[in-house]
Amino acid sequence: MYKIAVIPGDGIGKEVMEATLHVLDALDIEFDYIFADAGDEYGEKTGIALPKETVDVVKASQACLFGAAGETAADVIVKLRQELDLYVNLRPVKSYPGTNSIFDNLDLVIVRENTEGLYIGLEEYTEDGATATRVITRKASERICKFAFDYAKKTGREKVTAIHKANVLKKTDGVFKDTFYEVARDYPDMELDDRYVDATAMFFITKPEMFDVIVTTNLFGDILSDEGAGLVGGLGLIPSANIGDNQGLFEPVHGSAPGLAGKGKANPSAMILSAVLMLEYLNENDAALKLEDALVEVLMEGKTVTKDLGGSSSTMEMADAVREKLEN
Repeated sequence: MYKIAVIPGDGIGKEVMEATLHVLDALDIEFDYIFADAGDEYGEKTGIALPKETVDVVKASQACLFGAAGETAADVIVKLRQELDLYVNLRPVKSYPGTNSIFDNLDLVIVRENTEGLYIGLEEYTEDGATATRVITRKASERICKFAFDYAKKTGREKVTAIHKANVLKKTDGVFKDTFYEVARDYPDMELDDRYVDATAMFFITKPEMFDVIVTTNLFGDILSDEGAGLVGGLGLIPSANIGDNQGLFEPVHGSAPGLAGKGKANPSAMILSAVLMLEYLNENDAALKLEDALVEVLMEGKTVTKDLGGSSSTMEMADAVREKLEN
């Protein structure tokens, strides 16, 4: 039995979480769900968006499923990443049938460093405006690059590309680029290269098939991930994993979408695919494949999908369809 922390959060996070747990219950795996609070609504009640009790629940679990947070997302997700040292943000960019994907054959993965860069929040006002400090360390660069190569090897991928801007950010991105090639020495059979982030943004539109596994720094990874989502149908189809040496937290990359909350219109695909990543993290690879295949069948048929996918079904009706595929 797996002990899973469950944080539904705000808005549509609650609905897509309910749908995903409904689907997971059809698997021949036992889960012990421990529910915990975080987000806007909890913060309004208590004054604290992420209570210590929730952090403790996640620390004591084998994995965590997270729905969505609204305005307090930085206080919740960023803090969880820091508290648990979840230094990897893993974001697949994959084409699925029955979606608005621009490309039909995309299957790449972005491995984003999750703990430093500009997102450490070292900002201050000056007389002329403001400044921000960007921190890139060899330690963080080494472990994120090692994860990228190990992930590529484990999943049968053939190429790792480092994305940076070392021609301008000579010191910070210079450290990242140099560390990438140092780590690469331990993976002599892996194809590798590096590219500037601005050129990569163009190639995502013109030649995205040239990428397999991308490893990059925090801000660049954040931007490229959302651009990648646009290539394959939008944020409603993009899962993510936040992974450290001891913990894993899995969440859709869409927000809480308060305008949709409570209407049963939210697309559960990204949350379900985040559960697929959780199963892979737990080494339940057969179950992960079955769950993804069940969702793909529902998407391909297009009969029981939400409005954004061209259908008229509710969140739970789509979840029921996925569960039925699993059971049959």
